Amino acid sequence: MESTAAEIRAEIAAERRELADVLDGLTDEHWDSPTLCSGWRVREVAGHMSMGFRYSFGRTALELARAGGNLHRMTDRLARRDAAALSPRELAVALRDNAHHPWKPPVGGLAAALGHDVIHGLDITLALGLGRQVPEERLRIMFGTVNPRTLRFFGADLEGVELRATDLDWSYGTGTQVVSRPAQELLLLAYGRKLPGGSPTGKQAR
Repeated sequence: MESTAAEIRAEIAAERRELADVLDGLTDEHWDSPTLCSGWRVREVAGHMSMGFRYSFGRTALELARAGGNLHRMTDRLARRDAAALSPRELAVALRDNAHHPWKPPVGGLAAALGHDVIHGLDITLALGLGRQVPEERLRIMFGTVNPRTLRFFGADLEGVELRATDLDWSYGTGTQVVSRPAQELLLLAYGRKLPGGSPTGKQAR
């Protein structure tokens, strides 16, 4: 059954508040630890997650122009700059205080906004081994965002691969190679991540 816009907004707000709680509980060592987002520590991922709340449309356009129109170059530069400028407390507060912020990515709508938070949250929690489980309703909304366009944008190479969840009734793709993992880990593969212990999926885009 398809979720309504109000239901997705509620899940976005809950995800941001829960991730803010996770960030509040991290040690200094955690904040400087690598994540599944290649080249970014927890600090950079947290900075990137709140970028849409802190940068106006005009300022974002200016930063994109400075990056020569390269979105990934822009987000990398801003994440590193913000990680250096903002304290861990400020980064956590930016998520919690903007739980209901209407920001959405340029494409994909509300489901993509939820995906942005869920995937980057997993970049942190899975890399740190925190054992956080994304609630099933959020995962099911996320399933609808997995499509060929998502795979291309995030550089996920799933040619000949079938993703098959071990904890929920969900699969994606066809092929002779079957990857069976918990659903939230399969979503990370679809979003171009390399999971701890293997399963490379291509060149990552953020």
